[in-house]
Amino acid sequence: MVKRSREEDATQDPSAKRLRPNYPDRFSVLSDELLLRTLSYLPVPDLAKCQRLSSRVKSLAGDPQIWKALYYDRFVRPRASRIPGVRALETSVQNLLYSSKMSKWLDDDHLVRGGSATNWKRQYKLRHNWCRGSARISETRVSDRPSTPPLLLRLHDDIVVMVDATAGLKAWSLGGNDRILASTELCGTGPTSLALDDDEVSKDQVHISVGFEDGSFAIYRLARSKRLFKLQYHHPPSRNGTIQAIAYAGPYLLTMAGTSLLSLYRLADDRGTQSDNDYTPPTLLSSLRSQTAHTPIQLAIRTSSGGIVASIAYAIPTFTLGWSVGLQELRLTANSAILDSRIASASSSKSFAPPMFHSHLHINGPWIPAITKPTSLSYNHPYLLSAHSDNTLTLYMVTSNADELSIGAAERLWGHTTSVSGAHVGDRGKAVSVGRIGDELRVWELEGGLSSSSSRKRAAAGEASVQVRTEKRRNSWHNARRQTSLQAQKVLKTDFDEAFNETNVTKGWVAFDEEKVVLLREKLQGAQALVVYDFS
Repeated sequence: MVKRSREEDATQDPSAKRLRPNYPDRFSVLSDELLLRTLSYLPVPDLAKCQRLSSRVKSLAGDPQIWKALYYDRFVRPRASRIPGVRALETSVQNLLYSSKMSKWLDDDHLVRGGSATNWKRQYKLRHNWCRGSARISETRVSDRPSTPPLLLRLHDDIVVMVDATAGLKAWSLGGNDRILASTELCGTGPTSLALDDDEVSKDQVHISVGFEDGSFAIYRLARSKRLFKLQYHHPPSRNGTIQAIAYAGPYLLTMAGTSLLSLYRLADDRGTQSDNDYTPPTLLSSLRSQTAHTPIQLAIRTSSGGIVASIAYAIPTFTLGWSVGLQELRLTANSAILDSRIASASSSKSFAPPMFHSHLHINGPWIPAITKPTSLSYNHPYLLSAHSDNTLTLYMVTSNADELSIGAAERLWGHTTSVSGAHVGDRGKAVSVGRIGDELRVWELEGGLSSSSSRKRAAAGEASVQVRTEKRRNSWHNARRQTSLQAQKVLKTDFDEAFNETNVTKGWVAFDEEKVVLLREKLQGAQALVVYDFS
């Protein structure tokens, strides 16, 4: 092949290079105040993209005041607009505009009081992940075989307290690599119920109550800084039977014995300051016996304007309506003087009045099947939530004041594809439910109940909840087993199969806080794992 001469190459014009346009950069010359003002008008997706432009824009796009206003517009103002009477006001639009006044932030006023310590961007992301059902999942094996009585767990400020007959009482930390905080042996045999002090003042101390099969109960104190459990009091055994349920809100303790005996105790007020050797025994304030209460049972203690209210929620069998729920309250003054005891049941509502000899129930619309026996109950006033084996949940709104105690009509909630083994309702009507088979976890927003027609239609269509979508996160327990490439492949395959194995059985216990959902899951061979869904 003949090469071209240099003269021929010289006669040809070289290819012209594409010139870069020289546009003036008017954006960078703007002051920080003008840039903040401009960024405040952007939606969240565009605001996130702007953080990739430069370090300066990234810092400005993460300004707390921008994310504070975005948080208010998306999560606070919609709640305020649902308050009865707000829509009827002529100046409702002006009243709901963004403001730093704590009175306009409803239950989120604690974030405003935090001042500069509140990370508003992180809070927005946290609430956004809850709404989308986006979470990271981690599992920690806590037992190689099922325990009898069953393993009991409770959640308190990023700490999981666990008790069983074999391992005793343990405290697990959900953050950090060092998971176990403290452990101790039990003073009784066969723990059947567990409760933590909901009104705990000190962050370093956690008070715990454990009920046993012989009718006794014990009070422990966990010192987080010392990583130590201390037994403070052990109540002697009783002939009334097993402690089926227990509630603890200092200085009050509520127990339910196996013979349906409800007992309310008052503990020593100075329990946090006195020595461990001279703990004053609790005082029995009242005892009530019920002949209609059936499991599941949920105990609760709350404060009201008039004093203290101790409650027991329970299941009730009916002849034509299937299963219903009942509620009994014991009202006390601030000085522990008993005012009265009241009882109410959902079956007494007018909405529960179908024709005789029908096996279906008519509730504000078409005929639906009668309610099956609840698998679990959760009561956080005014929300009473029951889970059922027919893939549904039932919501009841409770009215409790000085003059009245009543339970509203049942509202059925659809969305699960398997039997619902457990549900937990928290403040502001947020609830979490878990299916018995597989990995189905759903988040519900039930604030205000299903009072509007649109909310009832969404609940009937299964759109009142969000199914949690997870990302598998391996913890140190899994990483410790990855010693060779062959073992790593086996572990990876095993974890993948277990994550999507429909033979995984979730027990009825589930709890959550502002960032995490914690539940107990049982594997095919009987091993039990603590599963944590992290929304942060």
